[in-house]
Amino acid sequence: MRYELTVDADVDRAVIERVHGFHAEKCPVARSIAGAIDVSTSYDLVDATET
Repeated sequence: MRYELTVDADVDRAVIERVHGFHAEKCPVARSIAGAIDVSTSYDLVDATET
């Protein structure tokens, strides 16, 4: 799964990293398919002023 997050310049990136670290194990979709396929996640940060 790949996420595109629109964030303000002052976003706490440590929070994003922490949440991303445990997201897949809490996500119902990821948990339901985890036994059948490998699940990996990634994200891109987009500056809110550019959207």
